[in-house]
Amino acid sequence: MNQPREGFPAPDAAGAVLVARASVPVSVPHPLRRLEEALGAGPFALVVLFVSPEADLDALALRLPGRFGGAPVIGCSTAGEISAEGYTEGEIVAVGLPAAHFAADVLPVPDLSVLERDALIGRLIRSRQALARERPDWEGEFAFLMVDGLSVREDELAAALASGLGPVPLFGGSAGDGTRFGATYVLHEGQALRNAAVLALVRTDCRVRVFSLDHLVPTEARMVVTEADPARRIVRAINAEPAAQEYARLLGKDPAQLTTFTFAAHPVAVRIGGRHHVRAIRAVEGSDLVFFSAIDEGVVLTLAEPQDMVAHLGREMAALSAAGRPAAILACDCILRRMEAQEKQKTGAVSAILREHGVVGFSTYGEQWNAMHVNQTMTGVAIYAAEERE
Repeated sequence: MNQPREGFPAPDAAGAVLVARASVPVSVPHPLRRLEEALGAGPFALVVLFVSPEADLDALALRLPGRFGGAPVIGCSTAGEISAEGYTEGEIVAVGLPAAHFAADVLPVPDLSVLERDALIGRLIRSRQALARERPDWEGEFAFLMVDGLSVREDELAAALASGLGPVPLFGGSAGDGTRFGATYVLHEGQALRNAAVLALVRTDCRVRVFSLDHLVPTEARMVVTEADPARRIVRAINAEPAAQEYARLLGKDPAQLTTFTFAAHPVAVRIGGRHHVRAIRAVEGSDLVFFSAIDEGVVLTLAEPQDMVAHLGREMAALSAAGRPAAILACDCILRRMEAQEKQKTGAVSAILREHGVVGFSTYGEQWNAMHVNQTMTGVAIYAAEERE
């Protein structure tokens, strides 16, 4: 019952595993040893861990140096995991990118309260150039970000990173703490860090496609934020009325009955660059609404309604396979999507699609896609076998 699950090993042209995946319950003895055995010998350019908050993150981090053949190891705490079983909880999920097909450089941001934008951009440019010199014949590139999900700095960080990444597509997720919202961590060099982020720049001979999807459709119902505390992502008034009451009124609901399931089923979005992006509500505090991402006075919010998430996810996954089936999909999936699936009793159906398409990753407190921090999406990268490269 506690045997490691290897997921969907996808061989390259030589028969080796292109992307190694495994998971174990946090409760098993020696989980890192079990994951090492399941991933295989490597060598790996990068190993990523998605760790249930049920684990002792500090103790786990201390045991990481020297593991996985000495490969760089990064990771984060989660709001749920995605493994070979689909949606899971209470697990440690590991992903290994073999050095035969991937090269990676890890850039930590150890203190988000002191975000030195120019220095960060310079580091990114030098890292990109070094990877290009190391593997000039490899054309696939992406950047993967994990950031403290309670730092309230994701928007500023994503914008700063985009300036240094140029054409390299970025995706990522905000570390979670289940549904507790108490403490979230990123892992780097044997440390479990708070108020920090870690970015992996990856170059590969595989074809890759970074994507972002959601199943939400904007309605005609709009509202204006008239009082807010942007630094804390709090909205105090909407349409000059107490925020929670006005949001509930527009939904035809009792403010006392607003829950996280309400927010998942009735998100609000802002229009940026010709496209709507969700600004998800995290909680009610008195008559205030606390958001997962940046919010400010004067912002026009549009109510959105969900499509059938199972049908939509099936279509989107099929589209990723239109030019050849991915060997693996690494994904950051908003906690509100998981909550919606639970509320609508669709967890099994969603998990079946994730299993079928070899999706691995974690549930987040927010997602990063290129220059933006967004909510209620699934962002990720589809990795295709090298011989299918266009």
